[in-house]
Amino acid sequence: MSNKLRLAHVVFQTNRVKAMRDFYCHLLQAEIVFENEHMCFITYDDEHHRLAFMAMPGGLLERPPNGVGLMHSAYTFESLDALLARYSLLKDDGLEPVAPVQHGPTTSLYYRDPDGSLAELQIDNFASPLQATEFMHSEEYIDDPLGPVFNPERMLQALSRGTPEQTLITREWARDDSQVPSALARLSGIPVEPM
Repeated sequence: MSNKLRLAHVVFQTNRVKAMRDFYCHLLQAEIVFENEHMCFITYDDEHHRLAFMAMPGGLLERPPNGVGLMHSAYTFESLDALLARYSLLKDDGLEPVAPVQHGPTTSLYYRDPDGSLAELQIDNFASPLQATEFMHSEEYIDDPLGPVFNPERMLQALSRGTPEQTLITREWARDDSQVPSALARLSGIPVEPM
C-alpha cells in the first residue's frame, strides 16, 4: 500500500474521565498532556496526544455490554520481554488481563477499561506485515481466527527458564493451556473463572 496515513489518536466519550485517565495512564505508562473538568489528553510516546477522554454536558447513556461500539484499541510492544514485563507490573498492581490470546499474528493481553471496552497489549509474531497477512489467509487461521487463550504467568515462567520466544509465540504452545475458557467467551464479557 502506498497510503502514508497513520492513526493519530482515539477519543473516548465517557462519564468517567478520571477513571479512564487513571486506567490508561497506568496501563500504557502514559502522561497527561492537558486536562480540565471535562476532558483529558494523554500520550505514551512522542505524539502530542494519543488518547483523549471527554465528558459531555448532561452525561451520556451507558452502553450495554452487548452494545454497538468500539470493542478494543491495541498497543504494540517491541518484544515478548517488554510485553510480559508490563504484564508483571500491572499484575503486581492488581490489574490482570481478562483475555490473554494467542491470535497467531499477535500474542495479546486484553484488559477491560472502566467503561467496559478492551485495551489490547500485544506483540507482532511475524517479522513483517506481509507474513502476518499470509498467516491470516491460512487454513489454520480461517478455521480459528481468534486462537487459543493462554496463561501469561506460565508464559512468563517459561521465558525466564529459557524457552525461546519463537516457541512461546505459537498457537501450539498456547494450546497446552487447554483448560482455559475460549477467547470468545473471555472477550465477550461472559463471566468465566479466573485463570
